[in-house]
Amino acid sequence: MVAPSPTGDRTDDTLRTTPLIQPLRPVAVTLVLCVPLAVGATIAGLAFTGVLDERLLVDPGPLVTRGLPIARTLHDLSASLTIGLLIAATFLLPGQKIVPGLASFSQAKAVRWATWSASAWLAAAISVLVLTAANSIGVPFTSPIFATQFVFFTTDLELGQTLLASIVCIAVALVMIAVTRRLGWVAAATALSVFALLPLSLSGHAAGSDEHANAVNSLAMHLVGVTAWMGGLVAVILLRRTVGDHLGVVAARYSTLAGWAFAAVAFSGIVNASLRLASPADLLEPYGLLLVAKTVALVALGIAGAIHRRRLLPALLAEPRSRTPFVRLAVGEVVVMAVAMGLSVALSRSSPPVSQEPLIGDARHSLLGFPYPPELEGLRLLTEWHIDWVWAAAAVVGAALYVSAVLKLRRRGDRWPVGRTIAWVAGCAALLYTTSGGPGVYGQVHFSTHMLQHMLLMMVVPPLLVLGGPVLLALRTLPVRDDGGRGLREWILTLVHSRYLGLLSRPAVAAVIFAGSLVVFYYTGWFEWAMYSHQGHVLMTVHFLASGYLFFWVLIGVDPGPARTNHAFRLLILLATLAFHAFFGLAIMSQSTVLAESWWIAMGYTDTDALLADQGVGGGIAWSVGEVPAVLVAMIVVTQWMRSDERAAKRYDRRADRDGEAELDAYNSGLARLNRRTKDTP
Repeated sequence: MVAPSPTGDRTDDTLRTTPLIQPLRPVAVTLVLCVPLAVGATIAGLAFTGVLDERLLVDPGPLVTRGLPIARTLHDLSASLTIGLLIAATFLLPGQKIVPGLASFSQAKAVRWATWSASAWLAAAISVLVLTAANSIGVPFTSPIFATQFVFFTTDLELGQTLLASIVCIAVALVMIAVTRRLGWVAAATALSVFALLPLSLSGHAAGSDEHANAVNSLAMHLVGVTAWMGGLVAVILLRRTVGDHLGVVAARYSTLAGWAFAAVAFSGIVNASLRLASPADLLEPYGLLLVAKTVALVALGIAGAIHRRRLLPALLAEPRSRTPFVRLAVGEVVVMAVAMGLSVALSRSSPPVSQEPLIGDARHSLLGFPYPPELEGLRLLTEWHIDWVWAAAAVVGAALYVSAVLKLRRRGDRWPVGRTIAWVAGCAALLYTTSGGPGVYGQVHFSTHMLQHMLLMMVVPPLLVLGGPVLLALRTLPVRDDGGRGLREWILTLVHSRYLGLLSRPAVAAVIFAGSLVVFYYTGWFEWAMYSHQGHVLMTVHFLASGYLFFWVLIGVDPGPARTNHAFRLLILLATLAFHAFFGLAIMSQSTVLAESWWIAMGYTDTDALLADQGVGGGIAWSVGEVPAVLVAMIVVTQWMRSDERAAKRYDRRADRDGEAELDAYNSGLARLNRRTKDTP
């Protein structure tokens, strides 16, 4: 017989003798057949768009041209399975309460299977790198120059570097899940696995020059949504017997994840389609018809998800052992997902109606990724907009989630300060304006407007978001897990009380990260990299938002977390940071060399004196724009200090009323004893 797991999970619904050799079950057979089905959909899609019949000027051979799409399909399938299993272990599956932080039986099983799928993912990623190099170079593997050119491709070319970075992330995540079953490391491996997908968005059509920022961002969102959606569903199917009576709860948790994934895939798909189709008539072209087929599959999956949520999940929650209808529909969804994934690979290898080649003749348009804006004058900093769709979605969804959480609190009779809601919504609006409004439009056109965007990201958006208290609101509204597993609420608590955040939240550390980033960014190659490279620009935006949020959270945060230092020291840190900001602004203003000069020359600015003058304006902005938020933050710190003293005084008065001012009496008695000893001393 099979013994129950010591962590509390059941290994099956019934305890029975297991034969040494079991026949293949229909579910397993169907899931395995999804692999050749996806590969077949890829080949069929490429044949339909005519890619397989194209004649190349430099032909690397059929092994490369045919093998690359197949390797990419296997790569995407194994990535989906790995990420789905890790997400299940991190968020969906029940845990155990015997050894804190250790994976339960079902979680450990998911991680063990993820180890095997990650190994396949790593092998497929290496194959994609080698085949992509051969395809880009245009030589077969047997060529004597392939080895030398391969090294050049992986070390000097951006495409090779991004694919290599993805491989490194996969390898590190594989090592992490292979050597430990601690949930913290599993969560870190999950995040690293998702991050490994992001470099892939820089390849293919997404790296085209026109609207490349929106193309890359939306494709990254698309990849993450698809892998979490498909991989999570496969993980639930594979672990259906392991979780036993918890299947209904696990499926319900996955349903929430699938809803968000569906929204991300649909939104990013619309953005991508708008960038690759010139008109509705393009839908009748081979590329457009393939896109229509993929869209039909997406709609069908959305309908299936609605059926899951409305009909099957309630029945499964009521009777977890009646899982056949759920499993049948879920397996059918996986089949459709496999076809859609194959079509996606075919689309990525096919030429869309809108050319994705770099623009010729308009260098500034090519560098910016959108038409060069009109000269900055009047109110154009307020009226010129170019929507960065992913950041816009983040701002809108962030505000909507916050407001819905506040309404949830009110419906159950709890109060939430209106000021916090105003601060959070204002912070989201400021983020939208900074990334899509005038600062975003002109941020790469003039140094001064770039510095304005930088200061908004660092000094305006973060304190507004911090004052919203999002962590505290999330802890009061998110559901509590009672099965030993970890949902969003449990992971938030784990993070805010972790020793890592405890180190980062030390005022001196947060201040060094906040202020030191200015020097590192502008006086190393990072600034120029952020101008030329999309990933550098994204890293800049994320870093300055995160460092600003950390710094102001330490100073004025209302969320729970590691013990904060006293208010006097906070003011001292703030004043020191203000002084550094002033010094940095003066240093920029007095700079005698142009920062990132090659970028401005490429943009057509050749007047060094004009560039230095604009750079001086940027230094003035760094000095002045940072002053107003800092003064307001200082006022908030003082106000919090006064309120803290008032609360301490009230606690003292209440304690004195309860014990008859015993503390004061003890103090006076001590003074009396000291006075007597002083008199008795000769």
